[in-house]
Amino acid sequence: MQRSRGWITGWNAVRLAVAVLILAAVIAQFSSTVGEALAQGRHVPTVVANFFSFFTILSNVSSAVVLLVLGVRFFARGRRLEVDPRGLATALAFVSTYMIVTGVVYNLLLRGLPLQPETVGWSNEVMHVWGPLFLLLDVVLGPLRRRLPWSAAFAAAIFPIVWIVYTLVRAPLITNPTTGAPYWYPYPFLDPNTGGWGSVAVYIVIIAVAIIALAFGVVSLGRARGAAPR
Repeated sequence: MQRSRGWITGWNAVRLAVAVLILAAVIAQFSSTVGEALAQGRHVPTVVANFFSFFTILSNVSSAVVLLVLGVRFFARGRRLEVDPRGLATALAFVSTYMIVTGVVYNLLLRGLPLQPETVGWSNEVMHVWGPLFLLLDVVLGPLRRRLPWSAAFAAAIFPIVWIVYTLVRAPLITNPTTGAPYWYPYPFLDPNTGGWGSVAVYIVIIAVAIIALAFGVVSLGRARGAAPR
C-alpha cells in the first residue's frame, strides 16, 4: 500500500516519540532499582549487571536505538521516500521480533510476579505492553519496508540463544542480592531450582520455536509490504 509523505513523516515522528518513551521507562526502572539497592546495602555492581541481564531490558533498549536511528535518518535525509537500508531493515525485524516475544511471554507467564522488588508501574507497562504493541503495529503499518531474505528469520534466533547460554552459565555464579540465594535467574521459568532442568528445557524449546515463528511472520509481512532493493 502506498503512503503519503505526510503519513510517513508522522509515522517516523511517532517512532521517535516511542523510542524516547521506552528509554525513559528503562531509565526510570534503572534509577529505582539502583536507588533501592543503595538504600538496602546491596551489591550495586551485581544489581546493575543483573538489570542489564533481563531480556526485557535488552530488547527494549535495542528497539529504542533502532527506532531512533530510523526516525533521525528519515528527517536528516530530508524526508526522502526510500526503502530502508538492509542492515537497518534487518535490525528492525530482529528487535520487532524480540519485543513481540517480550510482550507475549510477560503477559502469559510473568504478569504479577515480582521480578524486581522496586518495579515502577508505568515503566513496567511501557516495556511489556505499549512498546511491544507499537513494534507489532510497526511491522503491520511501518513504511518504507525492504524485502529481507528468509534467512533473516533464522538469524533472529542467534541473539536469544546467546542470551540463554549466558544466563544459564552466569546464574549459578551469582549470589542473589535481594534474597541471598547462591544463584540468580532473571525469570522463574529458567530456574532449574524451582521446576527442574526438564521444565527449563521445555520452556527454552517453546520460546525458541516461538521466536523463529514470529521472525518468519515479521519477515513475511515485510516481504509482502516492502520493496525489493534496486
